[in-house]
Amino acid sequence: MRRLGALAANLAKNRRRWENAQVSPRKAVATSDRLAEVVDFGSNPGNLRMFTYLPEVRQRSSALVVVLHGCGQTAAEYDYGAGWSTLADRYGFALLLPEQQPANNAQTCFSWFRPADTTRGRGEGFSIRQMVERMVRAHGIDPSRVFVTGLSAGGAMASAMLAAYPEVFSGGAIIAGLPYGSARNVQEAFESMFNGRTRSAREWGDLVRAASPHAGPWPRVSVWHGTVDATVAPMNAKEIVKQWTDVHGLPPSPSENDQVDGYPRQVWRGPSGEALVEEYTITGMAHGTPLAPHAPSDPHGAVGPFLLDVGIASSYHIAKFWGLTTGADRRRPARPRAGPDEGWPTAKTAHLSTAEPQLGTHERPGASGSPHSAFDVKSMIAKALRSVGLLGH
Repeated sequence: MRRLGALAANLAKNRRRWENAQVSPRKAVATSDRLAEVVDFGSNPGNLRMFTYLPEVRQRSSALVVVLHGCGQTAAEYDYGAGWSTLADRYGFALLLPEQQPANNAQTCFSWFRPADTTRGRGEGFSIRQMVERMVRAHGIDPSRVFVTGLSAGGAMASAMLAAYPEVFSGGAIIAGLPYGSARNVQEAFESMFNGRTRSAREWGDLVRAASPHAGPWPRVSVWHGTVDATVAPMNAKEIVKQWTDVHGLPPSPSENDQVDGYPRQVWRGPSGEALVEEYTITGMAHGTPLAPHAPSDPHGAVGPFLLDVGIASSYHIAKFWGLTTGADRRRPARPRAGPDEGWPTAKTAHLSTAEPQLGTHERPGASGSPHSAFDVKSMIAKALRSVGLLGH
């Protein structure tokens, strides 16, 4: 009862944040055939769906980027908005896009705060690991060039994947997310999201080191967060940096400070000068993925819920940080797709057997608005209560 009382108090404290959530308007839905669904990729203990994108022209032993959507999004919507398949066409890498199911979470959030889904070899995290293995085996992916990124709950799940399976990923990018181990139940999840959770760098690092038997080398990590994010407290970005600089054995102070497209960037470099951790602080941005969909040099992505035009293309800079834009033929034509004014896509299902290879409104820097999508609070809380044993199935 004490746990239930604490949970109720915490929910009451944050009630207005959820009640004031508003749905951002969307345009008409367009159909997209860019993503294909794969079934029978493994035991799938997390009950997730697997979508893929393979560009027509790929580099030999191509890289793989795992893209994790945020709450209220589908794999196709997040790919369309963040522009990952456009970049895949230009630079010749493959995409894996896991998708949450409403049966697991009413708001289609990945279960980043549940040990049953983030512990190595269990739940949703292990489903994603099985998907990666299927992609490597079926499509000639270079296993040393596998990366993971995500937004919000997807960003927090990317943190979990980097911690639980560090030998699988060469790099990660966490957008508006949280450190690994910041929550183990729904009460702690709310507290970490809205208020943040402070630990020493060593404590954060120990959580990662204890998550797997791996002893290094460790994935390089890119961290992105808006300064006026009211959904996930911006301080979480600093805690993520503390976690991964400690894992890499780096000092608290960055090796360099610079600006990219007008936004502060800090970089921590290893002994050989390689960038191992970087942090982008997007001043004036609310909760979402930073976009520059009309950038003349490399246009990609489209504004939508939690996909914000703030003049910097996070997907491109993340791919560059991972080394995916070097030596690739940028002149490859992208496959035709619906433009930003033609609405949001839905994924086309292509069932493949194991034998066959194969959300914010438009914000500008300085804007203090905090767009949210509406949440079915009752369903979400009921699901969370079940996950911690406070409500029967």
